[in-house]
Amino acid sequence: MDADEAYAACEQITWEQARNFAYGIRLLPPPKRRALAAVYALARRIDDIGDGELPPAEKAAKLEAARGQVLALAAGDSPDDSDPVLVALADTGRRFAVPLEAFGELVDGCLADVTGTSYKTFDDLLWYCRCVAGSIGRLSLGVYGATQPEKQAKLADDLGVALQLTNILRDVREDYLNGRVYLPEEDLAKFGIEFAPFGQPEPFPAAATQARFASLVEFEAARAREWYASGLRLLATIDRRSAACTGAMAGIYRRLLERIARQPHAVLEGRMSLPAGQKALVAAQALAGVDRWRNR
Repeated sequence: MDADEAYAACEQITWEQARNFAYGIRLLPPPKRRALAAVYALARRIDDIGDGELPPAEKAAKLEAARGQVLALAAGDSPDDSDPVLVALADTGRRFAVPLEAFGELVDGCLADVTGTSYKTFDDLLWYCRCVAGSIGRLSLGVYGATQPEKQAKLADDLGVALQLTNILRDVREDYLNGRVYLPEEDLAKFGIEFAPFGQPEPFPAAATQARFASLVEFEAARAREWYASGLRLLATIDRRSAACTGAMAGIYRRLLERIARQPHAVLEGRMSLPAGQKALVAAQALAGVDRWRNR
């Protein structure tokens, strides 16, 4: 399989399975667009292992195998030429300064999911957010091109935390049904919220809890807004098309966050999302508004 075929397969994966991110990725010039699609394709593969139906021991083995594959690429080894994701990612690693070892942090986060890790404090949760989302921000920065690596890596990491906090609020019910609670125990205690035992059809045992849940959602949304405010400073430090890509992704998630904050009970009924038209509008606004960010 040649690189063009491999990249085409990765773009197909991204358009079909990472739709919120696809709106931003499409704003990049072709070389960067293809490279970021390769990054997201492998990230999706790792996520799918962690979220799949295999027994925990098999999940852990597959995750460690994925870690080994990406570390081999980082060391310059040739990939299995029948695997389009690895072929494309190897080419990306040759063309861009992508820190491929950061995929290992994503694996660490997924392993925490497999073992059923819970989070007592926000600092504990912050570790997880940096693993599963901050790592993707730093990988993306490698595609964009870092001119101030230390500063930009922190901002990319902060933006990843904001996106993951939004995901956690969006997926409260879905995660509970899968035996996971990401909200920190200290925050649940602060608002007097206790989840029902796993295996129940709903996360909360009494309707009265839902009023306190709304207060918790606003508390967590305010926290996420602070991380967005920090992370979005990245846009002023990267080139125009990369800034538009990042602004579109973040803009879609920020709009979703505000929708959740207005309708906190809706996340207990099903996954919330934005209509495709709104996502396209956010992407267009991101492309048009880049200069505003760059002039801050």
